[in-house]
Amino acid sequence: MATQEAGKLEWRISVDNGTTERLVPRSGLSKRIFLWLKDLVMKVIMERVAKFMRKAWRIGADDPAKVVHCLKVGLALSLVSIFYYMRPLYDGVGGNAMWAIMTVVVVFESNVGATFCKCVNRVVATILAGSLGIAVHWVATQSGKAEVFVIGCSVFLFAFAATYSRFVPSFKARFDYGAMIFILTFSLVSVGGYRVDKLVELAQQRVSTIAIGTSICIIITVFFCPIWAGSQLHRLIERNLEKLADSLDGCVAEYFKENEVSTNRNEDENTNMKLQGFKCVLNSKGTEEAMANLARWEPAHGSFNFRHPWKLYVKIGAAMRRCAYCLENLSICINYETEAPDQVKNHFGEACMKLSSASSKILRELADMMKNTRKSSKMDFLVFDMNSAVQELQETLKNVPIETNKPEEVPSEEENKVDSEERTTSMSLHEVLPVATLVSLLIENAARIQTAVEAVDELANLADFEQDSKKKTGDNNTKQPPLSS
Repeated sequence: MATQEAGKLEWRISVDNGTTERLVPRSGLSKRIFLWLKDLVMKVIMERVAKFMRKAWRIGADDPAKVVHCLKVGLALSLVSIFYYMRPLYDGVGGNAMWAIMTVVVVFESNVGATFCKCVNRVVATILAGSLGIAVHWVATQSGKAEVFVIGCSVFLFAFAATYSRFVPSFKARFDYGAMIFILTFSLVSVGGYRVDKLVELAQQRVSTIAIGTSICIIITVFFCPIWAGSQLHRLIERNLEKLADSLDGCVAEYFKENEVSTNRNEDENTNMKLQGFKCVLNSKGTEEAMANLARWEPAHGSFNFRHPWKLYVKIGAAMRRCAYCLENLSICINYETEAPDQVKNHFGEACMKLSSASSKILRELADMMKNTRKSSKMDFLVFDMNSAVQELQETLKNVPIETNKPEEVPSEEENKVDSEERTTSMSLHEVLPVATLVSLLIENAARIQTAVEAVDELANLADFEQDSKKKTGDNNTKQPPLSS
């Protein structure tokens, strides 16, 4: 039967229990397919959007400096766009106001050093190239019919010279961007001047817009949440020293530890991360050199003077990588298929652990020096302890009784009683060799740590680190470093 409620017609059917049920028409096949596809697409899109938002949020949460950089770029572009919106300013720079916006886009970098480097390179290259371009244009106009020939030859010679300079390593490291801007500006001015009457006015407008863009970039990057390349380099060296210390302790402890099954998965992951810390040091060469180059462009800030010896950070990084190479070989020793007997490990274990501890203490003290920019009052004693541990380990290596492959004579009863203890501790060469490799690496690593100490001391002297005011207490008062002869 059909009933009508509130202007709507609906169909109901009678059932066995005397009640009625509403009859709902089924949708067609095409409509059901459409609804299924719609739900599927919306689900996929929403999942992808949610995943992207979570990833974007994680990036900003892990490194807030990236969010700050984005805000600074937006602020710089907003300020420079005023020259395009305001008629008096627009009339002052003409239609070249867009060059100021382009300048902000290409020179604004995440840290102060990179922004300074690009700004200075762009301004100097633009002024130099513009001046040469105007001079070449004047010479070309005075040459009469040879004007095109003079312009073409000048473009070829200056482009050749500027491009060739980009292959010089010392020039490329600091002025590569300037050389590229020089080629671009000189070509635009000299070639464009052939068809433009007011060349000098055009060059002045472009120089002024570039100066406006670079000035805004420098002001914002310095006075609004500055990110200094020098500070980043300083913290990088500090963290790498700590990672070397953790890797050194971890490698030696892992080699001499007893074979026990660990049930703590998180602890194993943290241990593996510390063991692999030396890899960060090996991969940081390019970052250190780039940051050291950018830091030289930065003004004085914090505890870093204008003429801070940034080159020494590259020297310290090189010394740390030499230590990291030793640690890489130490990590290989852990995974030797031929494992040394417990008797051999017990013979060397205490001396190796002592040297490892003394070496890691020096690395952590160097990291503390970098962190606090203070000279260490106990470095001489730590180096003395490390050298003493090296000598003790060398003596342990000399005192290992090794059994050769030569046939032995049958000893008499008296000789057997006298040498019973020595023969119980004798061992073959192939049993000692794996541990001897580790011992030699530890001794070599100690010598390389000494080089890192000298490099950090040189930095502390040239950078005028403050003298450590802490008093030497405890064992430091009882130990005396070796006197230099």
